[in-house]
Amino acid sequence: MVENVVYPAYFDADLSRSDGRRVPADLAVSDPTVDEIAKAVQQVGYDAVIEREKTYSREFEPRGAVIVQGTEDTAKNDLVQAIAAYLGVLRA
Repeated sequence: MVENVVYPAYFDADLSRSDGRRVPADLAVSDPTVDEIAKAVQQVGYDAVIEREKTYSREFEPRGAVIVQGTEDTAKNDLVQAIAAYLGVLRA
């Protein structure tokens, strides 16, 4: 089973691309949580497992991570873009 790990920093509007943000600024949200990301992952159609003690390699404080399961047919960048789109909808 293919798993992708997704960190809140990928979607954080307060970070630059060089600090770890992976989505365009117009899709990014301020201070995303692993719970919001997990909900967006489920909306996209994948299973999500939250690991709250994980720390992104470019950060010092643990904000957690979401493991996305069953992504054999999807590139990680496409997955991250789809999650970002749903995060924006959830925040609206």
